[in-house]
Amino acid sequence: MRISDLFGETFFSLASNKSRSALTILGIVIGIGSVIAMISVGQGSAKDISSRIESLGTNLLVVMPGSQKSAGQVVRGGMGSSQTLTMSDAEAIKEIKDIQAVASTVSSRKQVTVKGANTNTSIYGIDSNYFGIKNIEVDLGSVINASQVTSQSKVAVLGPTTRDDLFGADADPIGQKIRIGSQEYFVIGVTKSKGGSGMGSSDDLIYIPLTTAQQYLTGSQSVSNINVQVSQENLMTVVQAQIQELLLQRHRISDPASADFSIMNQADMLSAMSSITQTLTLLLGAIAGISLIVGGIGIMNMMLTTVTERTREIGLRKSLGAKSKDISLQFLTESVALTFIGGFIGFLVGWGGSWLINKLSGLTTSVNSSSVILSFVVAAVVGIVFGYYPARRAAKLNPIEALRYQ
Repeated sequence: MRISDLFGETFFSLASNKSRSALTILGIVIGIGSVIAMISVGQGSAKDISSRIESLGTNLLVVMPGSQKSAGQVVRGGMGSSQTLTMSDAEAIKEIKDIQAVASTVSSRKQVTVKGANTNTSIYGIDSNYFGIKNIEVDLGSVINASQVTSQSKVAVLGPTTRDDLFGADADPIGQKIRIGSQEYFVIGVTKSKGGSGMGSSDDLIYIPLTTAQQYLTGSQSVSNINVQVSQENLMTVVQAQIQELLLQRHRISDPASADFSIMNQADMLSAMSSITQTLTLLLGAIAGISLIVGGIGIMNMMLTTVTERTREIGLRKSLGAKSKDISLQFLTESVALTFIGGFIGFLVGWGGSWLINKLSGLTTSVNSSSVILSFVVAAVVGIVFGYYPARRAAKLNPIEALRYQ
């Protein structure tokens, strides 16, 4: 059978049963569209999480107080709940080779008030290296500098969310006073929005000089964490081991399992979060894939019905010399044609669905070239798998019995 004849017969057969063909295609459209939309949500979430973790800073190690990971891989202690790290530890870490910058922080949560408004938010005491390490930029005003840290200045830089809560959306609070606890602070800057990171939002914060926070908020020289920026990514594991060895010596701990601190590697965190999002993507794709199976069963049902209706036609063709493989190929081509049409429309529906999800819910979605390839590969596989049995059944019909069929 010539290819032109094969496609001609396929078109005629599908066109002669428009309603049935359209309903069968609809099942594939729903299946492919669901898979594309759900995978786009998973891939978008992975990109969003990766970008937010990377926005925390590059080549970053975070040393936190409290005991190391125990059963269940949970860090006991955590940021601000233990006081096993001090400023002297941070100064010692600076002496390690291949470290580009070190920034200690003190954190506390306080009620913050201005005239006519108040909010409860996190207060970060930081040094002059912090914004550089964390890739934080100011939208208005200036950052906290070294002289303000040294002199324990009562100045503050607000996150955009905190600024909006206290002064109104997009207000300019530079030079205004805020009250943290019993102390007044002058606002000198507002940071650019960075969004959440899975570990809180850097937009809903107030930054003050580290020494000021230690003097008026915590009353001690302990720090909530020590951020370490490594000069090169391939040296992070080496530097992490050196920091651990140094702090074990300084804290006079011989057994690493008994360490009163923990070190979080940014690369490890990114890897763990990527693994979670990949699992989420597979789960969403598998759930949506159920509708594809239903669509495939619909194709098989239609093709079996078509074989029954065209039994006499099959018998006539065989009696005129058509081979079994020609009959099988014809019905298989019809099945694949249905799924390819459904796959193309399904891709458009899935792409439109992911766009709507992004616009209506704010979730990050991503449809890439792999999704396009997936839609057509899956369509072809579904067409072949669910069209094979009806095609084989048609090819095996006895021409004499087929001609007698009423």
